[in-house]
Amino acid sequence: MPKSSNPAHSFNRKVIDEFRANGGRVGGPFEGGDLLLLTTTGARSGRPHTVPLGYVRAEGLLLVVASAAGAPEHPQWYRNLLAHPVSRVELGSETFDAIAVPAEGTHRERLFAEIVRQAPGYGDYQAHTERELPVVVLERPEPPVGAPREVHSLADKLLEAHTWLRAQLHHVRAEARAHSPGRPAGLGLQLRQHCLAFCQGLTHHHSGEDAAIFPALARSHPELVAVLERLGEQHRAIGRIKEELVALLAGIAVSEPELLRAELDRMSAELEAHLDYEEAELLPALAGIPFPPVRPAPPNA
Repeated sequence: MPKSSNPAHSFNRKVIDEFRANGGRVGGPFEGGDLLLLTTTGARSGRPHTVPLGYVRAEGLLLVVASAAGAPEHPQWYRNLLAHPVSRVELGSETFDAIAVPAEGTHRERLFAEIVRQAPGYGDYQAHTERELPVVVLERPEPPVGAPREVHSLADKLLEAHTWLRAQLHHVRAEARAHSPGRPAGLGLQLRQHCLAFCQGLTHHHSGEDAAIFPALARSHPELVAVLERLGEQHRAIGRIKEELVALLAGIAVSEPELLRAELDRMSAELEAHLDYEEAELLPALAGIPFPPVRPAPPNA
């Protein structure tokens, strides 16, 4: 979190430092309370922003409320989550990634009622604003079936990333098949957040390959240059489909489910073929490269 003369930012900075220094325990107004740190990606800046937030557990879910103490506008961290659903959660001494999904309809009403039962102050915040306070579920994805249990090589790391992408795409397609506009418990936000998380994960994976892994492989394995060029072309083709998919998600509600499903099916077919080809061609070479990289020992003084 950047330094700031803003008193609220200075207060948050002190809470964050104390939280991290004491395994999640803080004093002052938060002493004894349920507190976590949420790091989001700025909707406009793309920079990380960390805020301390109270949380509630209900129905087996980890929940935070975009209350802003009853202010008339949503807090910035919530707007960040709508643009970049994947966030970093620090809970006690544990740190993990989560996908932020605002609850909707009767699901949101039921969760908010339980939140107010446990922490009545949120009811007071709701009474002081006309906006509906968003209830955000911080979903901690389970390790996908088929992912390597331990990562020892770059081949293992590639399989781990591919397994995550396949699992996320399967999940999103299942949600898209279940979605229909106007149903009482609409899946608009849930579907949108998972779609964006998948698309952003795909972008991160391909960018890392294009910028670092493929150039290094081209130098160490010149026989793979033609394969790497073909994989780069596939990245660009899949990227164009991904941008079309993101354009469909520009609004909060998914209003064209048939078009969305068609785009997901098209992306799924191309992505599966790409992942299969990449694994067949690159895994043998990557199996001999340790991950994390082994750093050379510093020279003796």
